[in-house]
Amino acid sequence: MPLIASLIAKVTTNFPDLVFTASDEFRWSPDEQTVFYEKDSEDLASFLHELSHAILNHKEYARDVGLLELERAAWTYAQENLSGEYGVVIDTDQVEDSLDTYRNWLHARSTCPSCKATGFEVKKAEYKCPACSSKWRVNDARICALRRYTVA
Repeated sequence: MPLIASLIAKVTTNFPDLVFTASDEFRWSPDEQTVFYEKDSEDLASFLHELSHAILNHKEYARDVGLLELERAAWTYAQENLSGEYGVVIDTDQVEDSLDTYRNWLHARSTCPSCKATGFEVKKAEYKCPACSSKWRVNDARICALRRYTVA
């Protein structure tokens, strides 16, 4: 039996209101109240991270930086509250590597397409450059290529 199957059996008992479903990726779906996991994965830390999103009731974020805050909170919760309970070591390097993907995502979104300065988000998915006053909108781009569109 894969390690993740054993962990899911324990977690299901403690969180009967959640659904756990095999998938091709680890993710939390608040709409479905489902934690998706990679069936044959041995990455128990990522599973506990997604479970933490569920426990913390993570749903939406108002600004892009909010996604990074949710990710940090889920990793912290997994390390401080779940790793000991379930006997899973969560390596700090794995946490930082994961958070780096979100930091890189945020940096790419906030980079001005005109002058390459770092802009700031003025409203959901819309940025402005303090250096050249350009404005741009961005697509979701968490699982697809980033697109930036200049706003007049």
